[in-house]
Amino acid sequence: MTKTWFITGTSSGFGRIMTEKLLNRGDRVAATLRKVEALDDLKAQYGHQLWTASLDVTDTQAVHQAVDRAFADLGRIDVVVSNAAYALFGAGEEVTDEQIRHQIATNLIGSIAVIRAVLPHLRAQGGGRILQVSSEGGQIAYPNFSLYHATKWGIEGFIEAVAQEVAPFGIEFTIAEPGPASTGFRGGLVSPPPMAVYDDTPAGHVRAAVSSGAFVLTGDPVKMVQAMIDSTERSPAPQRLALGVSTYASIRKALLSRLAVLEAQKDIAFSTDVDA
Repeated sequence: MTKTWFITGTSSGFGRIMTEKLLNRGDRVAATLRKVEALDDLKAQYGHQLWTASLDVTDTQAVHQAVDRAFADLGRIDVVVSNAAYALFGAGEEVTDEQIRHQIATNLIGSIAVIRAVLPHLRAQGGGRILQVSSEGGQIAYPNFSLYHATKWGIEGFIEAVAQEVAPFGIEFTIAEPGPASTGFRGGLVSPPPMAVYDDTPAGHVRAAVSSGAFVLTGDPVKMVQAMIDSTERSPAPQRLALGVSTYASIRKALLSRLAVLEAQKDIAFSTDVDA
């Protein structure tokens, strides 16, 4: 049975690949992106099967307008994919205040705005699925990606809470956590001027690895997108979807490490309640 999808950030990367796959199998797609002409080739090929709108997710009013128009024009939307994002690449001290604000406005506030805008429509139609494209960086952290991680960890916490709030309305969430993949990752990084003091530090080492190509992108974006699409057929919706061998290994290592730290501090935790 064909479905109707609403996807943000469809000009390239995961969003573009997903749009192509869904259209090819016969689904309808409401695709948003900052420059709609980037999808002119797909519009010419698929016609009314593809609905497009210009959207910058940092404009919360525009997000609501685009979502309202998509539901009005297309009726029921089965799956909403919050995908628009980018990575701010630099040590926490290097990045500028303006860059920090834009990173948070795009990845965190923008994703929150999309989710908040679609919830009334999904409630009204009796349910639906929301797929948030996060990253392995929503559960682990690399030096030089501190602000990117702040947004990904933030959106995952938001979704964990909201998923509980709207479950009674038949609305389900999945957080997709792909690892490094060839989606234009390096070209999409926004970087401040580097500070030499960080050259021989973990932040500098990651910076050198990315610039030299030593930061290996092992994930296949086409396979990752297919796994995201397939996840929408699973019931109940998987809360998280780790994508990639390195992603699985890195997240598992991080979770085990955090659990070990928690267990080591059990006595301290238990000692801080009010006395009986």
